[in-house]
Amino acid sequence: MSETLIANAIVERKTDKELYSYQKGAIDQIFDKFETAPDDYHLLYQLPTGGGKTVIFSEIVRQYLKHHNKKVLIMTHRIELCKQTSTMLTSFGVTNKVVDSKANLDDQEEYSCFVAMVETLNNRLQDDKLDISDVGLVIIDEAHYNSFTKLFKFFEKSFVLGVTATPLSSNKDLPMKDNYDELIVGETIESLIENEFLARAEFYSYNMGLTSLEVGSNGDYTVKSSEDLYNNSQMLSKLLEAYEKHSKGKKTLIFNNGINTSLHVYETFRAAGYPIAHLDNTATKKQRKTILKWFNMTPNAILTSVSILTTGFDEPTIDTIILNRATKSLTLYYQMIGRGSRILNNKSTFSVIDLGNNFHRFGPWGADLDWQTIFKSPNFYADRLLSDEELESNFKWEMPEELRAEFANSEEVYFDIKETYVDSIKNGETSKVVLERSIAQHARICVENSEDVYDALALSKMLGPDIDDRIQRYAKCISKSTYNFLKWLTDDYHKKLSTHLRQNFDTIYEDIHGRPPEE
Repeated sequence: MSETLIANAIVERKTDKELYSYQKGAIDQIFDKFETAPDDYHLLYQLPTGGGKTVIFSEIVRQYLKHHNKKVLIMTHRIELCKQTSTMLTSFGVTNKVVDSKANLDDQEEYSCFVAMVETLNNRLQDDKLDISDVGLVIIDEAHYNSFTKLFKFFEKSFVLGVTATPLSSNKDLPMKDNYDELIVGETIESLIENEFLARAEFYSYNMGLTSLEVGSNGDYTVKSSEDLYNNSQMLSKLLEAYEKHSKGKKTLIFNNGINTSLHVYETFRAAGYPIAHLDNTATKKQRKTILKWFNMTPNAILTSVSILTTGFDEPTIDTIILNRATKSLTLYYQMIGRGSRILNNKSTFSVIDLGNNFHRFGPWGADLDWQTIFKSPNFYADRLLSDEELESNFKWEMPEELRAEFANSEEVYFDIKETYVDSIKNGETSKVVLERSIAQHARICVENSEDVYDALALSKMLGPDIDDRIQRYAKCISKSTYNFLKWLTDDYHKKLSTHLRQNFDTIYEDIHGRPPEE
């Protein structure tokens, strides 16, 4: 490649984009590796979503082409990222060619920088349609996707720079440490927040029962089991209630695991009179553009989606992110929340409503994670994550506000099944006394808030969710949880509670009030 061609590839920058100090520092670190490491070195750079990874590697490309007589290739995993990357490179004065399925490569000798989607590039290389013999630097955007690894064999003599917000492979069987020699960790989320580069997340996390979810071959929850859970009316009502409590009137992006769930969400919010649109990967380019324009222009817009907006989508006007799904992927957790972290005008915070126990599983977004340890020992990190059963065993079930108002005369309505079970075993009692004491406590709070036995019986019928939670916890204590057994226990509990109230209402009432109930 001639020096004249290199010079023509780098025009004077036509942008006033200034690099921040931490971005300049990262570029210096990376160029130090260019100079000291072998030509075939594989370097991974981590920087949170919103930190400007594309800006950093665009400046790296500009400087690299200016000082090295080699070409550069940038790989992405989605066409939207291809176009965004090409636009950013152009703004940095780097003439580049997008290698998509329609690209004519007859003029490839005129370019020193190429941007390609991984699958398209693979096809072009297999067909020997793209000359990569003079590529000295390969940059991989969103490098945690393992789809890139199949192309490494074509670049055995090139310096590879992978960039990602989360250096944890999307496939646990293909750890990133096997494909990269070293990790450079960039600024933390907390530092970017403190220096006003990102907005701070305010969390509202709900304790969810997720033990019905199943894990698929990719290591995450299956779409089918997620839709079975999140499509039911109770979960949809909880979602709507959470939105109305924490985000009503604010621009909101909802993430779901499954198209059917997103459509149910759309119908639920639409029936409630809220402005909402649905977007998934079946939408045409025109439909997608129209929906995203509406979302941008409408202050109180709600957009319910499935996966496609986790990367390559920047909408700073978002006020709330709702995780209407559970995930076992730390990367996906950070990507979804990161969509709300862009700062804008006076925006310094955004809300996250978590309906998937993700906060309990991974901790706060922006926690001080040890990325070096995660990079070197990904299995050690994954093995330390709590299972859904372990997470839920630590939850304390709380009555919804409307139900709690029915028991306003009771100072405390919670009953600790596990603690009662442990005490009963210590005292040499049988486990059945646990449910007997639970029934007595339920009966007491019903009587505390009733004038007669009929009121108390009516209140007891409202306790279904509380009873279900207690039965689940009891079953875990005795390690017996078949469906038929749980159903029998629940039915039996309701019958015994009703009988207990009918037989003991007067006695309980007099014990509480110091007088018998009025006739």
